[in-house]
Amino acid sequence: MRPLWLFSIAVFVAMVAVTIWASLDANVLVGFQRLLADRWGVATLCDAYFGFLWFWLWILYKEASLGRSLLWLLLLFALGNLAMAGYMLIQLYRLPPGAGVEALLLRRDG
Repeated sequence: MRPLWLFSIAVFVAMVAVTIWASLDANVLVGFQRLLADRWGVATLCDAYFGFLWFWLWILYKEASLGRSLLWLLLLFALGNLAMAGYMLIQLYRLPPGAGVEALLLRRDG
């Protein structure tokens, strides 16, 4: 699981860094308006948000609480890959020592 830990940490740190870097240039709403003005920007946003929905379907399956799943949906839509990396780090932290990838991906009963 170490590679997943390292990758999730790297994505989390990279997304924090690029978010800070972009925020120093322009407000997020200004950037969003620029994206929506370009068809490729819209296509890229659709691609990203459909990816977030795919990831959320796994969260919906894995989480016992619908409320918690919906909270993660909002976090995914607001924070994107930063939220995805955070969710993975939480799931990896909760794994018992020596657990395999099945324990990460599958729902815990009980």
